[in-house]
Amino acid sequence: MTALETTPVAAGRPAGEVLAWSRTALDPALRAAVDSLPGSMRRVCAYHFGWTDEHGRPIAADAGKALRPALALLSAAAVGGLPDRAVPAAVAVELVHNFSLLHDDVMDGDVTRRHRPTAWTVFGRDEAILAGDSLLALAFQVLAEAGPPGPGAPYGIGICMVNATVQRLLDGQSADLAFESRESVGLAEVRAMAENKTGALLGCACALGAWFGHGSPAQVAALRAFGELLGLAFQQVDDLLGIWGDPAVTGKPVHSDLASRKKSFPVVAAMSSGTPAGDELSLKYGHEDDLAVLAGLIETAGGRAFGQSAADDLLGRALGHLDTARPHGPAAAELRALAAFATRREK
Repeated sequence: MTALETTPVAAGRPAGEVLAWSRTALDPALRAAVDSLPGSMRRVCAYHFGWTDEHGRPIAADAGKALRPALALLSAAAVGGLPDRAVPAAVAVELVHNFSLLHDDVMDGDVTRRHRPTAWTVFGRDEAILAGDSLLALAFQVLAEAGPPGPGAPYGIGICMVNATVQRLLDGQSADLAFESRESVGLAEVRAMAENKTGALLGCACALGAWFGHGSPAQVAALRAFGELLGLAFQQVDDLLGIWGDPAVTGKPVHSDLASRKKSFPVVAAMSSGTPAGDELSLKYGHEDDLAVLAGLIETAGGRAFGQSAADDLLGRALGHLDTARPHGPAAAELRALAAFATRREK
């Protein structure tokens, strides 16, 4: 038996400890998977994950929160399974997530991620895109090699779940990019975009983990709904941090989303507010160079308050679906702790 199988998930651990536990469980399998890539791809991916510097020398940089892997592992435990058995699910969703980050940084022109230069600024756009493609292909390989979670389980279900999620993620990213060049975008459109771009992968992490944990179809569906609504709440907070986050904490430049003229939740809520500040924002958003002015207009028009209120509402609805799944013991409390963390984080 492995350490994860013999060490139960403790009750009442705070989110930080849960994420550290998830990272410890994830990293050996994630590194082994990335080590299987061709050298050219491995070099860029190892840098992106914070394992090496641009010369390939080992370092220990910020590798991210590992929220999605934690959701996968805890969802397996929540339906009565062993979190260790869901490690392939955790690795797969983390690979998909980082595939999307590598591509997003290129498309958005972001030069900083996790307090370091983005991979494309170090290795070039083409190499970063190819590295992202490599991670996506690797996610499917990990699931294919893992096979079904037990006797009688159909082969390929996990692969199909991830494939459908990636298609939704790509559709959401396409919409997000299209919004930047449109003068008018509605809140319903932004929500649909976020459901695909962010909610789908968090929902998949929970559903895939529950499937590896031998959850019932009803439990898998309820945990997917929990994850998708949590993903929407997560995106609301991410949009707030993209405007008002502290660069020293987020690892991104101040007002980063405004620099790329993203039509994020706070921006669209402000533009749709019918207030003088919202109307002024609509007129200035495409050409105002002073990003602090734009941030002030968004806050005055209620965009910041809208984002936090929406995140709180979505969190409550997500927890309702978690209760519907009737999660087992300690994992239930830890999933709730992660959900609270996702809506109260600073990066």
